[in-house]
Amino acid sequence: MSSLTQLNLFELPDASAFPRPVAVGNAVEALASNSTVEARGAVFTRVEVVDFILDLVGYVAGEPLHLRRILEPSFGAGDFLFPIVERLLGAWRAYGGNVALAEAELRNAVCGVELHRETFVSTRKAVVNRLVKEGISQTVACGLADQWLIQGDFLLERQNGCFDFVVGNPPYIRQELIPAPLLSEYRRRYQTMYDRADIYIPFIERSLSLLNQGGNLGFICADRWMKNRYGGPLRELISTGFHLKAYVDMVDTNAFHAEVSAYPAITVISRTKAGPTRITHRPKIEKVALSHVAVEINSATLAKDSCVREIAGVVNGSDPWLLEACDQMSLIRRLESQFPVLEQVGCKVGIGVATGADKVFIGSFEALKVEPDRKLPLVTTRDIQSGEVIWQGKGVINPFAKDGSLVDLRDYPRLAKYLESHKAIIAKRHCALKKPSNWYRTIDRIWPELTSKPKLLIPDIKGETHVVFEPGQFYPHHNLYYVVSDTWDLRALQAVLLSSIAKLFVKTYSTKMRGGYLRFQAQYLRRIRIPLWQDVSLNQRQELISAAASRDRDACNRAVFKLYKLNEQERCALGGKGE
Repeated sequence: MSSLTQLNLFELPDASAFPRPVAVGNAVEALASNSTVEARGAVFTRVEVVDFILDLVGYVAGEPLHLRRILEPSFGAGDFLFPIVERLLGAWRAYGGNVALAEAELRNAVCGVELHRETFVSTRKAVVNRLVKEGISQTVACGLADQWLIQGDFLLERQNGCFDFVVGNPPYIRQELIPAPLLSEYRRRYQTMYDRADIYIPFIERSLSLLNQGGNLGFICADRWMKNRYGGPLRELISTGFHLKAYVDMVDTNAFHAEVSAYPAITVISRTKAGPTRITHRPKIEKVALSHVAVEINSATLAKDSCVREIAGVVNGSDPWLLEACDQMSLIRRLESQFPVLEQVGCKVGIGVATGADKVFIGSFEALKVEPDRKLPLVTTRDIQSGEVIWQGKGVINPFAKDGSLVDLRDYPRLAKYLESHKAIIAKRHCALKKPSNWYRTIDRIWPELTSKPKLLIPDIKGETHVVFEPGQFYPHHNLYYVVSDTWDLRALQAVLLSSIAKLFVKTYSTKMRGGYLRFQAQYLRRIRIPLWQDVSLNQRQELISAAASRDRDACNRAVFKLYKLNEQERCALGGKGE
């Protein structure tokens, strides 16, 4: 993880001392001129949600908004910009605004940035028209629009001064869609542009760096950074001088004008001393209802029947933000304080083989025309749907020798012939282009000894925990995670992983999936806490093994709840099962 003690570019004395490389300028120009809505990561926010966010950050009627400064870092077609202008003009008029003094009184109130030139021009025109409608002259309106609006890349453009409010819906663009020179420049400038971070991550960093003391940021964007690996540096940055004031889960709400694949949330972050976080989930997207929620979140105290909850200690360095129910969080914290994680008790979590070309490397085991020791029986998610392994007869080609090097194809004529016949496909993979002499490797190394190891198999995406015991006959496919152990009995461990305890850990630490599905990935499975095997009594061992063998989830819960010594309140937090 990158160091968070390093100053970002905008904390240095003079950002203009760092000239923009030609390749970066060309990439920005290409995006400004030619990019599609999808390439720009543009998502259009409903006005009810925009008003809700403006209420949450305190950009409201009754305040002298013309004396404050607000930033919209990616204004697009004006979803946020136009409501901002409406509120600004209303407040300005209420505080005695004079049309003759409009330029002097309003010139510093708003800053908006937009990269795409055509969109910028059309939105600027609409802003000018709105100002003229207010009675402001065309000349002054154009001057204000030019003072307020900047055409350029927010992550590269220098800003004059700081802001009391930053609001918006930052673009959601995966790294592979960003031109390489531009991505490199972002990485140079932003400490949070880490691992697979999407572009909204440095947007948040940059925006936070521009907040005045006491200022508020309110963004609606994908929530994945709050828990996953690439969000760690941003979470740590927020922990060093900011307050996560509010979190609103917007998953499965109609917050946007079109359906999106991301899982959105609203975060309000203040440049103030850290404190408790106000939390609510999936509010009704309706003006009156959202207004009521905003009042609740901003109130001095919460009513007993409030839909808003308050949780202390959500932000803790780079740790994932845990935003679940208080009783479940108390249980998680208790277990984390008493028990080690899965891999500290002699268990190992891994993932099956990714080949990069399954149609070549995977096929009917019997039909794969290679030497017998160059193929392994493969288990896939389809094989374990019933809760037991029912092999469909697939196999995977193994191009690796025991020492981890690739085998010499001259020693394996049948393998060589087979691979050569498919070279046009497998040589185009990234791993092959990176090192052409290794063109026939699979993306992941294959460890043949794993085949004969008893293991637990867990599909990546499921609504409930699905854990299948495999006695040691198959190699796992890349859609399957596996757990092996030289200490814990795997049947007993299966009962733990099938229980509500394991699901709670995965649900707490994993990112959300549409439809209530969970990601049972290695990084989340490794968070599960369990006792040392030697601390499990003989009776408990037998009960766990029996429960797993029966695949009875309630029996697994009963055995596991005893193992962890859950009290009545803790059992209720998990749904009351396992009495």
